[in-house]
Amino acid sequence: MLDRRPSHDDLIDHLVRSTALPRGEAARVVLDVLAYFDETTEEYVRRRHRELQAAGAVNAEIFERIAAELPHRAVAPPELSLRQLRRIVYG
Repeated sequence: MLDRRPSHDDLIDHLVRSTALPRGEAARVVLDVLAYFDETTEEYVRRRHRELQAAGAVNAEIFERIAAELPHRAVAPPELSLRQLRRIVYG
């Protein structure tokens, strides 16, 4: 079966020309960036909650911080209340 994912060769070529990255590393960087932007709001909230909790933050400050970060995402989701953020994490 043919792979139908879009080719990013032009972007990879640009990175190889404009940086010191070899082609394999440039391809990995492109895939990493695309994966980052594919993360859903729910995945982002859960991941950031885990990261901030592991850093010793308490839930009150975690949810405030996540709420402040969300509008700055590349594709900002609609504004979510602290309660909605808690429900994403805890169900």
